[in-house]
Amino acid sequence: MTEPPLPRVWLVVNAASGSAQAALGATLAALDRHAILVGRTDFPASSLPQPAALDAADADTLAVLAGDGTINAAARAYAEWDGALLILPGGTMNLLARALHGEADPATIVAAAPRASRVALSMVAAGEHRALVGLILGPAASWNAARERLRQGRWRTLARAISHAWQRSWRDRVRLDGVPGAAQAVFVRAEAERLVVVAVEASGWGALAGLGRAWLGGDWSAASAATRVERTRLRVRGRRPVTALVDGEPVQLPAAAELRVARSRPIFLTTKAEA
Repeated sequence: MTEPPLPRVWLVVNAASGSAQAALGATLAALDRHAILVGRTDFPASSLPQPAALDAADADTLAVLAGDGTINAAARAYAEWDGALLILPGGTMNLLARALHGEADPATIVAAAPRASRVALSMVAAGEHRALVGLILGPAASWNAARERLRQGRWRTLARAISHAWQRSWRDRVRLDGVPGAAQAVFVRAEAERLVVVAVEASGWGALAGLGRAWLGGDWSAASAATRVERTRLRVRGRRPVTALVDGEPVQLPAAAELRVARSRPIFLTTKAEA
């Protein structure tokens, strides 16, 4: 059986992301054995390479060892590039890497890359924004600042960030057409041709505290009082812009923003038998 050619890889690393720094050494060693490394970018200290630079280096694969925000930036930058994106688990939850590769570590994924196949992915589209992992709406998005301070050990400002998020979560709500009630947190992800929506309404101090603890721990969608619905399209109600997190990055969506399913080109590599 003929061995497949080694991929020519440009590596993008965000060492500040979750587990990227710890996995970098093993990833580089695996690339040395199973690929041809033609370039490396340390993001965000350096900008993502232009597609023309990748072509000039004869790269056919861009590997991303980072968290969801960096992965999202790369997916936007190379949406029309002819090469492939190899997503490596370098963040905290690594949801996209798990969807594409299961529980494999970065070195194992790199070793399997020569035989990987390309797939398209469903995304949540909200205006110009695209969420590969998911989109969070409502005042719970303000917990992101507290979560980042917790990750970084910035204890002096953590209490202030928690206080701000607590006040926003108690005071504000988000409403969507087709989703019952008003919630402090709405998580939306794309699954095939539909949007899966999990909305959390915390009606008391205890439930609200549970929402905050769940978010700081990484998964508030498992909190109590969660409502799950599936829709093909959604529209945010109200006349004011809405705070949102797109793959963990804060954005402001316009009033009455519509959410729908979009589809990427088949640029993502999967090492699973079925993706």
